[in-house]
Amino acid sequence: MAKNKHESPHILSYIMEIDKAIRNGEFPNASSMNKKMGWTISRSTFLRYMDILRDTYKAPVEFDFKRNGYFYTDKTYFMPQVMLTEGELLTLSTILPLLDQYKNTPLEGAYRGLMQKMIEMLPDSISVDSSLINNEVHFISNPITRLEEGVFENVLRATKLHRTLTFEYKTATAIDYEKREFDPYHVICQKESWYLLGFSHSSEAIRIYAMPRIRKCRITEKQFSIPKDFKIENHIDPEMGVWNSSAGTFTVEIEFESRIKTFVSERNWHTGQVLRENADGSVYLSFKTNQLEQTSAWILSFAGMAKVLNPPELKKEVAKAARKILKGY
Repeated sequence: MAKNKHESPHILSYIMEIDKAIRNGEFPNASSMNKKMGWTISRSTFLRYMDILRDTYKAPVEFDFKRNGYFYTDKTYFMPQVMLTEGELLTLSTILPLLDQYKNTPLEGAYRGLMQKMIEMLPDSISVDSSLINNEVHFISNPITRLEEGVFENVLRATKLHRTLTFEYKTATAIDYEKREFDPYHVICQKESWYLLGFSHSSEAIRIYAMPRIRKCRITEKQFSIPKDFKIENHIDPEMGVWNSSAGTFTVEIEFESRIKTFVSERNWHTGQVLRENADGSVYLSFKTNQLEQTSAWILSFAGMAKVLNPPELKKEVAKAARKILKGY
């Protein structure tokens, strides 16, 4: 029974198998590949594939008359192999907007360059239906912060090499910049904003700095070692935030009103969370965190439909923020 044309292997799949046979030293030809793979391609079709391998993929391929097959004159050659299904192309077009969180960093150019290389690896004969380009999916992100040129590169390099940084820093409430000497331990991205966690020489303590507030960043010759007892989880909470209150870890308990029970119940808010629906339809949520201020801001985003049960410190934080809000109205 003849195969449906849509079931036929893509031309690239034939070329990839031929490439594999050449690299394995099998000296393939049309006859041997048909026998090995169960193909029924003609000699002229096989020669056309060899032309594509030679011209499109720049393969150093020659014919050995004694072995009656093809071989690579450069044994280090390898063929770029990228095969994307329509579903994979659709997925790729969907995730491209996520690159926006890497704007103003060298990673943006690197990731876009990687995407371009993937495109270049595909044969010219491949065409993509414009309907596959996903213009119907949009990502609503937080406002993207701007970094001074060179900051990200130096921070990343110093973090990798364990070298001390010097820079000028301005806190969120300050008017002027102040000089800082800093040992960078970790680079963190939270909601499209970049942060640097490490040891501050001026404070003699672990601190976190927002990268957009850094300028004149320089790498020094000083080497540092990260303390063996340092644990990043003691300073940040990936689900809640990076601004640690340095007051330890708390067990948070929240009760959500029944009118938002579906919204709350369908989400995984935190690793190790306990979530259950109460008899009256309200929803109970509990988790551990070291980010009281960030948790407070998150609770306030529910506009009064979330009630703090514990800890008392979080109750006070939410009440204080609520009173401050009311003063403006």
